[in-house]
Amino acid sequence: MKLFLVVSSTLSAGMKAAQACHALHAFTRAYPEVVREWEVSNNIVVLEHIDVDTTATMLEALGLRLARFHEPDMDGALTAICVEPAAGRRLSALRLAG
Repeated sequence: MKLFLVVSSTLSAGMKAAQACHALHAFTRAYPEVVREWEVSNNIVVLEHIDVDTTATMLEALGLRLARFHEPDMDGALTAICVEPAAGRRLSALRLAG
């Protein structure tokens, strides 16, 4: 069981890591029941995409649970999302964050 994090590909490596952590924290607060199941494996996949907002909207339209993180120091820009394990196949075209 894996949680998926999608960060903006426009960020530096350090910022990607920080934003992914923020999104994971938001997800743990929003969906504690999913997190309890996920804690057995603790697997995380961090992906990147130029347009995190469109990715989030598409996933939500499919009924998938996710948490968004908007960075206050970047005028509230959406920088990362954390998505439930069922999203895996929908994210297969994204590349690993670098």
